[in-house]
Amino acid sequence: MNLIIDVLTGGVRGGTSILYAALGETVSERAGVINLGTEGSMLLGALAAYMVAADTGNPWLGALVGGLIGAVLSLLHALLVVWRGANQFASGLTMLFLALGLTSLFGAAYVGRTITPFEVWAVPGLSEIPFIGPIFFEQNALVYLSYLAVPTVWFILFRTKWGLLIRTAGERSDALTVNGYHVKRIRIAAVTAGGFLAGVGGAQLSIAYTNSWFENMVAGRGFIAVALVIFASWSPIKVMGGAYLFGAALALGPALQARGVGINQFALHVIPFVLTLVVLAVLGRRTISAAPAELKRVFENGPPTT
Repeated sequence: MNLIIDVLTGGVRGGTSILYAALGETVSERAGVINLGTEGSMLLGALAAYMVAADTGNPWLGALVGGLIGAVLSLLHALLVVWRGANQFASGLTMLFLALGLTSLFGAAYVGRTITPFEVWAVPGLSEIPFIGPIFFEQNALVYLSYLAVPTVWFILFRTKWGLLIRTAGERSDALTVNGYHVKRIRIAAVTAGGFLAGVGGAQLSIAYTNSWFENMVAGRGFIAVALVIFASWSPIKVMGGAYLFGAALALGPALQARGVGINQFALHVIPFVLTLVVLAVLGRRTISAAPAELKRVFENGPPTT
């Protein structure tokens, strides 16, 4: 039972970085833009948050700056693909390589630096609930904030005018044009907001989960987030469950190693990515058919309408 609790607790804590990124990608893709640079936004967010936390001792400021830096990278992606008509896949990968270069250049000085991280805080009363308490209510502040982020993103997308504009940009952009809305601006705003959430996800990874910085520490979580959005059918609620599933897959290795189980660590590290491929293979075609109309054009290598 302790192993299960440890894996699930680690799944929530480790999956939160994926959750933030996947929520951001959900917003972006609902507007008809896929952002493979999510990995890059997470990476820049992780470094920026760590730098600020190390230099100021304020993890909250670090998380904010991490989100803003992630938003800047996604804004650049949005300008390239929305304003200039660049290929969305090529632009996203370019953003990733840019982030890899920048973090390698500026992050070397912060390897081994100590920071004031987000501490684990047990919620009085709730943390004492058997089984559920340790998993969900002995976490850090960014994890608790993510519990609010999921319903907030859902509410914005499906119960507000802004959400309607975003979804219409991804489904029937011509309807927005007829009614006098600027489709490109809506898409750019959605991609930028998604980048902010991805940056916060990177910040959660560096200053609330690992409490360290090392080169390429995101290690594919951004790509997992993009895949997660697809087979979660662009639903923030389903994204939450999927993020915790992948977080648990990532937490399984350390939990087994801590108990002296002799399993090859490289085999354990590959589990989340094998899981991604399996789920995409099983659900891929079915979920793509439910994609926003403008996003289907991207998957079919056609330009989005404006």
